[in-house]
Amino acid sequence: MRSKRLILVFICILTACVVGYVVHRHHGSEDAAEVTAPPPSVAVATAHSGSIANQLTVAGIFQAFQEIDVHGKVSGYIRHIYVDIGDRVRRGQTLAVLEVPELQAEVAGAQAGVSQTQQNIIRLQSEVTRAQAGYAAVHANYVRLKQASDQQPGLVAAQELDDALAKDQSAASQVDAAKSAVAAAQGQLGVSRAEDLRVSSMAQYATITAPYSGVVTMRYADTGSLIPAGTAEGLSQAVVRLAQSDVLRLRMPVPERDVPLVHVGSVVTVHVQATGQQFPGTVVRFTRDVSNATRTMMTEVDVANPTLTLTPGMYADVTFNLKQKNNALIIPASAVIQGDTPSVMLVDANNQVQKRPVDLGIAGANQQEIASGLQPGDRVIIGGLSTLQPGEKVTPQEASDSLTEFQSANQKGGK
Repeated sequence: MRSKRLILVFICILTACVVGYVVHRHHGSEDAAEVTAPPPSVAVATAHSGSIANQLTVAGIFQAFQEIDVHGKVSGYIRHIYVDIGDRVRRGQTLAVLEVPELQAEVAGAQAGVSQTQQNIIRLQSEVTRAQAGYAAVHANYVRLKQASDQQPGLVAAQELDDALAKDQSAASQVDAAKSAVAAAQGQLGVSRAEDLRVSSMAQYATITAPYSGVVTMRYADTGSLIPAGTAEGLSQAVVRLAQSDVLRLRMPVPERDVPLVHVGSVVTVHVQATGQQFPGTVVRFTRDVSNATRTMMTEVDVANPTLTLTPGMYADVTFNLKQKNNALIIPASAVIQGDTPSVMLVDANNQVQKRPVDLGIAGANQQEIASGLQPGDRVIIGGLSTLQPGEKVTPQEASDSLTEFQSANQKGGK
């Protein structure tokens, strides 16, 4: 019985020793793990000098440089229409011809009025000639009687001399009246010619021509359609819509905060989503007025489109370089901790984390200029900034290849 008790005690002691040994080995491995665990890895980028631009990208829409509805100035039926939608036309090209019979009658009447007035002038000029001849005879007779009376007083009766004077003055008045009639007829000829010019011009309006080169974007009428005069209020109907598309207006809204940085001549980059084209452009005009509804200012870039590859209504992304600086100290924008006082986390020579306040300069799309607080070559931490503490030891690793290429491109741009 005693031997059984001794065996039981021995087993308990042995079990306690085994458990103690296992626990000691477990804690020892944890302490070793804690001692041998490497510092956490962080992605870093090197602050470098380069070129940086503050860019603004807005959506713009292409519009025709000019677009109008072409009307007829006179009422009439369409006798011929020569164009349809999509046709390119030249300035002065005939688009349609109207049938206006009453205008032809007015033209004939105006021309007849001019001819009649011209014939009347010829007749009145003959009357002037006849009156001048009669005056010359009467005046010569009066002069002879006057000279005889002066040489021999009493030779010519006073009554006869007075009658000759009266006839002389009457003939002179007839000459003046005939000349006045000619002048009045010549004035009437001017009126008749003006009327003839007016109705002839109206007749020319029966031929509707293109005011500028462009593309027909809409056709409103067909052969035989009655087209009211374009001056008839409320009854006007256009024949076609014409757009000048060889030059397009690219219109885009610029936010109010960036309005002071936009000027005539500002260079932009245009990317057309539909065609994949990308090309430079220049601001040619803006409204100089900020909309109360959108707080933006409408800005325009003229885009040459000789082949009509671009179509009004297409969208494009327009990028403005509002500010640009060379030899700026640049870091990735993701490295900046925003706040009342911007700061960055950097890795010092001992691979320890430091938090340093910085002054920011120009902000690019994916990069940030540091005006003060860093030096070229400083390694700033990218990502996971909230889990790091100043003084913590880390293992720095250079950022991804895409970011390295991005930095290299900027460094080349700054040279």
